[in-house]
Amino acid sequence: MTVATPSKCFALRPYQKEALRAIHAGFREFDRQLAVLPTGAGKTRIFCQVAADFRPKRTLILAHREELISQAVDKLHSSTGIAAEVERGKEWASLEAPVVVGSVQTLMQERRRDRWPWDHFSLVVVDESHHILSDSYQGILGHFGDRAKVLGVTATPDRGDKRNLGRYFQNIACEVSLLDLIRDGWLAPIRVKTVPLGIPLDGVRSTAGDYNAEDLGLAIDPWLERIADVLAAHRERKTLVFLPLVAVSERFAALCRQRGLPAEHIDGQSRDRREILDRFRRGHTRFLCNAMLLTEGYDEPSIDCVVCLRPTKVRSLYSQIIGRGTRIHPGKDHLLVLDFLWQSEEHSLIRPAHLIASDEEEASRLTAALGMDGDLEKAEREVKADRTSKLAERLRENRHRAPRILDPLELAVSLNDARLADYVPVMEWQGEPASPRQLEALCKLGIDTRAVGCKGHASLLLDRLFTRRRLKLATPRQVSFLKRLGHRDAETLRFDEASALLEAHFAKRAAPAA
Repeated sequence: MTVATPSKCFALRPYQKEALRAIHAGFREFDRQLAVLPTGAGKTRIFCQVAADFRPKRTLILAHREELISQAVDKLHSSTGIAAEVERGKEWASLEAPVVVGSVQTLMQERRRDRWPWDHFSLVVVDESHHILSDSYQGILGHFGDRAKVLGVTATPDRGDKRNLGRYFQNIACEVSLLDLIRDGWLAPIRVKTVPLGIPLDGVRSTAGDYNAEDLGLAIDPWLERIADVLAAHRERKTLVFLPLVAVSERFAALCRQRGLPAEHIDGQSRDRREILDRFRRGHTRFLCNAMLLTEGYDEPSIDCVVCLRPTKVRSLYSQIIGRGTRIHPGKDHLLVLDFLWQSEEHSLIRPAHLIASDEEEASRLTAALGMDGDLEKAEREVKADRTSKLAERLRENRHRAPRILDPLELAVSLNDARLADYVPVMEWQGEPASPRQLEALCKLGIDTRAVGCKGHASLLLDRLFTRRRLKLATPRQVSFLKRLGHRDAETLRFDEASALLEAHFAKRAAPAA
């Protein structure tokens, strides 16, 4: 099958263009790819452009919620001019449609999907693809996905989630981190204020891998007045509140109004739903309470405070909740997350640190660094510095290498990136032995290949080295030498700047003593 090539996309942000190029390049080798982008990064815009680039071949976009279906149709038309047709309930798409946006609940029915030839679509896009291993998705992909390319898009999962998704996907085409987008100004910085109420979760059962909503409603109800008092201290914020049940959300909105807060409740049965959202958008309402209605497909960039009163064990759900407030907006300098402490014997309760942590151990370190009132980016820098310090200690204990050759451990210390030394494969191919071509390329770049663990590790090292070369940054060897001379941020220097510093150093050493 001929794979489409990316068209010019001047409306895309730089990282979105890079993601698009990576997806198309990956499809030359892999049939099933995953794109990992945090909430607010514009994943809908990216997969709509991929669908446009696949024309004249047809695309199926799968989504499991009304808001996501409408969002895909609207974004596809506004960004590419393609008029998609919808396959959902009483809506039937024509066989001639260039792009079909299909409801998972509809297409899981054999009578609806079997009217489409198995080779009808050349590309299947799966929105919110962390659901892809369920029987409903697999039934649809079993019909369409054998010949089609499959692109899954999801918010940043942790390492364990990615391993699970690796049972279906062959490759992670692109992965954009939440902190990268915050640092580059595309998403709002996140500050976490811990509220130590210690709401007990004893007796709350688990249903389908997460806390039971009915039990949560009973557990949180006695605490609602105290929580409303906390929100009253942040009345200047535009706040989105997530609660476990409609009745609890209604009661909490009423308690907020009793304290003079302009608050409303919204749910799927609200007749004036559009008017409620419009009042919140315009700022007439400052506190909007919902029972998990607005987790996906809802965009209101002016939100600058998110309150999660629906504790969860599911990282993707928590990411969606907090992601409602990460978009940038004029006059908004950060997102405030009010993190209410819960008393639970389980260690799987998701906290703000899990938004950026790769595993549970790192989440614990980040939570400690955040303290009671912290900045997520600052906490990450502290944890990263600590990891680099420990890597440097390992390096001092292991100096048995050939001169002028860097091993991945020294490279990790030099570039302040622990992943280069402590790489863990996720996809199946990443765990395979590094290829001779990869090892040869690393040797030419001055890397000791004896410590390169697998193909994925080699790929990460090469990607980092070639990216630095393309950006004309200092070479790892220059960085390593300059750091030994006391330059703390040598990894950020350009190649010519590093060269000038080293020339000056050696010239000074060579100069005769006065």
